[in-house]
Amino acid sequence: MADTLNYRLEVTGPAGDRFDEILTPAALEFVAKLDNAFAGRRRELLDARRRRRDRIASGEEKLGFLPETRWIRGDDSWQVAAPAPGLEDRRVEITGPTDRKMTVNALNSGAKVWLADFEDATSPTWSNVVGGQLNLYDAIRRNIDFTDKGKRYAVGDDPATIVARPRGWHLVEKHLRIDGRPVSASLVDFGLFFFHNARRLVAKGSGPYFYLPKLESHLEARLWNDVFRLAQRELGLPRGTIRATVLIETITAAFEMDEILYELREHAAGLNAGRWDYIFSLIKTFGTAGQDYVLPDRAQVTMTVPFMRAYTELLVRTCHKRGAHAIGGMAAFIPSRDPEANATALEKVRQDKEREAGDGFDGSWVAHPGLVPVCREVFDDVLGGWPNQLGRLREDVEITEEDLLNVAGAGGEVTEQGLRANINVALRYVDAWLRGTGAAAIFDLMEDAATAEIARCQVWQWIRNGTKLDDGTLVTRELVTEWLDEELASVRADLGDGNRLADAREIFVETALGEKLPSFLTTGAYARYLTNATAG
Repeated sequence: MADTLNYRLEVTGPAGDRFDEILTPAALEFVAKLDNAFAGRRRELLDARRRRRDRIASGEEKLGFLPETRWIRGDDSWQVAAPAPGLEDRRVEITGPTDRKMTVNALNSGAKVWLADFEDATSPTWSNVVGGQLNLYDAIRRNIDFTDKGKRYAVGDDPATIVARPRGWHLVEKHLRIDGRPVSASLVDFGLFFFHNARRLVAKGSGPYFYLPKLESHLEARLWNDVFRLAQRELGLPRGTIRATVLIETITAAFEMDEILYELREHAAGLNAGRWDYIFSLIKTFGTAGQDYVLPDRAQVTMTVPFMRAYTELLVRTCHKRGAHAIGGMAAFIPSRDPEANATALEKVRQDKEREAGDGFDGSWVAHPGLVPVCREVFDDVLGGWPNQLGRLREDVEITEEDLLNVAGAGGEVTEQGLRANINVALRYVDAWLRGTGAAAIFDLMEDAATAEIARCQVWQWIRNGTKLDDGTLVTRELVTEWLDEELASVRADLGDGNRLADAREIFVETALGEKLPSFLTTGAYARYLTNATAG
């Protein structure tokens, strides 16, 4: 707890081993300075999000390219900053939470970049938040290892470049408060990492690099750019030292890719196609817009359906026109011990990466070290001796507003299997998340928070729109409740004791079966978890 001239800064989370090395008075003051400077704008932008979402849902506003920023899209002269050291070649990026084992494994995986994730792959217990910062602090100083089954693992001689992903603007960190109000989770994650590591990374020939999640407009990118400027000024670093890659994982951001790069142009490193959250955002935005916006089973919404192809091709063209990297989506498969299943899944991963490399992407994501060789081989074949495909401008691509919104073109069906899978996977994931695990292996896939959001969001949309299954069965609240309890019993029998399935069921009911569509991160069960289970 610290008192200053103008505000009272309070840490309410429990103490932990070495937490004092991260939560130093100077670091906390730095985070507080950022939050005090930008808290008002952050709240205004979140209010603007909600108002815009309401206008789109009511039909008052038609989603499309912004007329007031046409000049940005039409000006061919501007470019983003040149690739920073360690980010010239991004052909394989591995993603995962910042626990100690993942930190070492990701850095040693052979990937060019590790997305060190404080967001969707991290359950935000206070111990995970601060412990993750400690792990990155140690990794950057080459002072990290772990022991598994008697064998010691340490970071090798050629580790991946670290790119940290803070939590989104919509979240707060309730264990750090200024005058009683919680601090922006984005600024806690960014500020602690930057304060402790920025100068060290620059001295090592790299830099402080970030992935920015959940942006819904270029004005939110402008806010990040102003945060970067202040942070660099406070630590005496030149403007442009920070580099940021933005995840285009909301439908509104898809219409503002040029504008987002423009706002961040002195700090921009590229855009990423965040496929799962993008689908979630589309359902959330058009959840009550009628059958033309009802998606089929999640497994049927592949990257080859028309609206997803439009989104990814526009992303590549936009990035390369501006000199920015275009990074492909997640391969979430986890290698298994079944050789036949493994071969089938790896072939699907290869086809996915071949499509991305062929479309002009400069690299792509994997969730498991076992997928790094497949992704690397595909991009090696396309890139040859080049570090990227920035020279491939994709001027053949012409994407309209209608292309991006052609949800009906996805086709497909809603099935009992798909509905039950949504229920089952959501229960399993939220149970794991409530027990402190944000990246959970479920049915040979590495699932994160986007999984729970898509699963419950699809069920909500199917109920609200009176969707019928492929056998003619109407999806109703009563039917879903019946199947929810059947799936709950099945999952409980599988997981055994020590689970949090009662809370997981409550969260599913609150976020999938009600009139409104809240995020599972805002539910009562989540609030109790955040308050009572802070130690992880």
